Amino acid sequence: MTSIVPTFKLSTGAVIPAIGVGCWMGVVGESQRVVDMVKSALRIGYRHIDTASNYGNEESVGQAIRESMIPREEIFLTTKLTGEDHGHVEEALNCSMRKLGVQYVDLFLVHWPQALLDNGEALPPDQSPTIQETWRDMEKLFNSGKARAIGVSNFSIKTLTKLLEHASVVPMVNQVETHPCLPQVKLIEYCHANKILVTAYSPIGKHKYATDPAIMEIARSKRVTEAQILLSWAVARGTAAIPKSEKIEHLERNITLVQLTPEDKHALNMLHEKPGMHRSVCGFHSPALGGSCFGWTYDLLGWDMIEGGIVPTK
Repeated sequence: MTSIVPTFKLSTGAVIPAIGVGCWMGVVGESQRVVDMVKSALRIGYRHIDTASNYGNEESVGQAIRESMIPREEIFLTTKLTGEDHGHVEEALNCSMRKLGVQYVDLFLVHWPQALLDNGEALPPDQSPTIQETWRDMEKLFNSGKARAIGVSNFSIKTLTKLLEHASVVPMVNQVETHPCLPQVKLIEYCHANKILVTAYSPIGKHKYATDPAIMEIARSKRVTEAQILLSWAVARGTAAIPKSEKIEHLERNITLVQLTPEDKHALNMLHEKPGMHRSVCGFHSPALGGSCFGWTYDLLGWDMIEGGIVPTK
């Protein structure tokens, strides 16, 4: 086991810790919970913090960073562009930096491919601001240095391909849901071929499948937690991961990875093939939404229900 967090190198040459702490708390808003979690993570040794404009907690994250006394340059800080801000990208980043209390962010992501009106209504892909227009503004921020790296989140091969048709700068990161029940193999292969690092959100799957006998047996054999096995698998396959936990003992364990054998990796790779296991764990894939997500159909998003592996939570 090692508590020395491995790193990945972005196409810019920047180094990003392979394990970070995600700051989506399940509810929108600033809170002392966020401050305490981020301060604890930084004290333990985390140096990768992931938040977003529409989490509503950038001020809390910024407060935690300042109170931690960790030099800013030692922290890899990510925030994200909300859908309502696709038409005014620079203003949105300036607002995020004011809330965070920083002069730059290490990574700025387009949170979702679809642009939204202020009332939350999604615009069709060909209506301005298109993703190509939004990405041009992202490129300007990268060139200015305000965002030292830029990327996307929740992008499929389809939406990435459309973006890359007119991009001058290839996204450095694509942050998506991925774990053994949703391995996203084709998407990860596509991203790696284009030198795009994949960051996994919900890498522990919200513990909805951690009691699977295969995972539990691997964890028992190494005397670690199921979460440590899942995070070790994520990093071993070349993806960063941003689990969230407010408990000190979980934060400490999550940053301590283990070596997996080829047999361990195979068992985890095959987990999604078990009956009923191939699925998303996120609530926005509810069947009640009728095959759409935040205003776009799965077809527009490029989520193939079979090949792409997006299956609504049962």
